[in-house]
Amino acid sequence: MSLIEFGIVGRGWRADFYLRIAKALPQHFAVRAMLVRDEERGKEIEDEWGVKTYRDMESFASSGPIQFAVVCVPWEAAPSCTLELAERGIPVLTETPPAKDIATMIDLYESLKKLKGHVQVAEQYLYQPMHAARISLVRAGKLGDVSQVQVSAAHGYHGISLIRKLLGIDFENAVIRGQRFTSNLVKGPGRNGPPESEVMADSVQDIVTLSFGNKLALFDFTGDQYFSWVRKNRFLVRGNRGELTDETYRYLRDFKTPIYGDLRRIDTGHNGNLEGYYHRGITANDEWVYENPFVPSRLSDDEIAIATSLSKMADYLQGGPECYGLEEAMQDHYLSIMMQAAIESGEELTTTTQPWAHDGANASS
Repeated sequence: MSLIEFGIVGRGWRADFYLRIAKALPQHFAVRAMLVRDEERGKEIEDEWGVKTYRDMESFASSGPIQFAVVCVPWEAAPSCTLELAERGIPVLTETPPAKDIATMIDLYESLKKLKGHVQVAEQYLYQPMHAARISLVRAGKLGDVSQVQVSAAHGYHGISLIRKLLGIDFENAVIRGQRFTSNLVKGPGRNGPPESEVMADSVQDIVTLSFGNKLALFDFTGDQYFSWVRKNRFLVRGNRGELTDETYRYLRDFKTPIYGDLRRIDTGHNGNLEGYYHRGITANDEWVYENPFVPSRLSDDEIAIATSLSKMADYLQGGPECYGLEEAMQDHYLSIMMQAAIESGEELTTTTQPWAHDGANASS
């Protein structure tokens, strides 16, 4: 892997992930410039990370050669930043979602189409090791034709991205029904660390079904699951030859031979192992269904996934497959918006084909 040199626009909390990854993998990644409007904050970043910062888009864009720019700004600002970069011929890897609402997504898509900008989206969940292993097992055909997926692992568009990949859905329309349930839960850790005392809080759960013709998806998530010590993620993928439940799979090798097993995580550095502490990959019986491309670096699963997005973006710009296309990310967010509308209205809603669907279907075929 050759060195991937990129810039960062914005100082959203996700920007730290890219900075940490570049620091942990200097042989693979280098952050060459950051656009940070606040001068004091910019100087803090320069002192902490050794990255040159700029105050305006023109200075950032002309600062030197970068392969692409990562956009880490609030939803409202993401479309304008993306367009400014595209107008200057700078490829973009934007954080999710690419725009706040449906109308803004349509405007952004049509503007970028005219500019012929190279824009991908940093949707990382499908690249997290265990999610990637599940997708690999499904795509290998072990479960046969998949007709049902239940995902309780991530909110909104992140959860939808996993649903579509596991169910094999592209841009098909869906009939959506949803509801919201609130219960009590002892408050757990957050982004800033563990709780300091016992506090009882509301746990808000969204439960939504999406029917894609003869395929069914169940989205079930409460935001507590991201950090909670007592609320785990759950998966069910059902095909006509088997099923996957969390990390356990069962399928038929032939009509009389059932195969049972578990997706087994392989990490080094345990007990007497002296290779260092890092994630190596995931096996299913005697086969690797996922191998970490960044061994032996010590990265979290989410950092591995983001690093994978960065490397796939670089491959895409060299003529390789898409990292995660703008069309796919817009479809994820569109379905997420429609889920929320179904929950809030209490009505059954049917999605309609959006402007990006035709081009997205051609790109994925």
